[in-house]
Amino acid sequence: MVAPLSSSALPRSASLDPAQKALLPHGVARIVVVGSLNMDVVLTLDRLPDAGETVAASDLRYLPGGKGGNQAVACARHGALVSLFGSVGRDHHGNTLRLALHGDGVDVDHVSVHEGVPTGTAVIMVEPDGQNRICVVPGANARLELPEEALLNALGQADFLVLQFETPPPVIEQALLAAQAAGCNVVLNPSPVREVPAHWWPLIHTLVLNEHEAAALSGEAGDTPEAAARAGRALLARGPHQVVVTLGAQGAVALCGPAEAPSITRHPAALVPVVDTTAAGDTFLGAVVTHLAEGCPLAVAVPWGIHAASLCIGKAGAQPSIPLREQVRAFAAGM
Repeated sequence: MVAPLSSSALPRSASLDPAQKALLPHGVARIVVVGSLNMDVVLTLDRLPDAGETVAASDLRYLPGGKGGNQAVACARHGALVSLFGSVGRDHHGNTLRLALHGDGVDVDHVSVHEGVPTGTAVIMVEPDGQNRICVVPGANARLELPEEALLNALGQADFLVLQFETPPPVIEQALLAAQAAGCNVVLNPSPVREVPAHWWPLIHTLVLNEHEAAALSGEAGDTPEAAARAGRALLARGPHQVVVTLGAQGAVALCGPAEAPSITRHPAALVPVVDTTAAGDTFLGAVVTHLAEGCPLAVAVPWGIHAASLCIGKAGAQPSIPLREQVRAFAAGM
């Protein structure tokens, strides 16, 4: 049984008159996210255990996460009006996740509560250099169902739909087709990476992926800016309008225009101390898509994503590490 969660106290663009919209910040980017919600169980380790070995963790925390939730929060903290379609179990973790999203102003009217299935969980092991290893139990994310009329209504008011691969493929396809019907642009983050059906590619406006995902999907190595550009061109030829390949400490490469002769821009990253890389990619995406929704070209939006991700990796946890727009602006001004 699925029961819709009521959150009538949250802001929704459909309920705002023009005068109210004029008071909202940053051009009122409107974004719909369809994606996963997980409770992150974060273990801090001196080193990863070998096979059959037990090691002590120095810290254990329960933090809101899931790529859908992270990306929704990243967009909201960057100034967008965000509506999230997701699924949780009727348990303590599910309630905690919904309250956290509520606190960030994310519209959770379409986060459904499932009986008899737990909320999704991710076990994250963080090493001293900030790198992580993640194991995900999908839980209620695997039961996500999209109410067609509500989805079309939301997309009809939105600038972008954001999708990732932590929900079932039929759900992603439904969302892609609904966005096409509603005339809403799609940003796809194909993570965790898996094959993209051929008929999905032309439905994607902006593809955002890391070097490993780019290599897996394109067949081209993507671990340097030059290699990322080649991988990006191969992916651009499949149908997306724009492609961004992130390279961690090497920044990002952005491509747009015709695959035969695309505009390619390279964007370096600042050298900053790394505490935890969890949610860095989601933070990057949230900043980029919000700027795109405000009318910025890709080459302008990508540096904002890099600045936001640079702040994210300096703090522990997923959603707790996602910066506010004002913080990102101050960081960029100080560079």
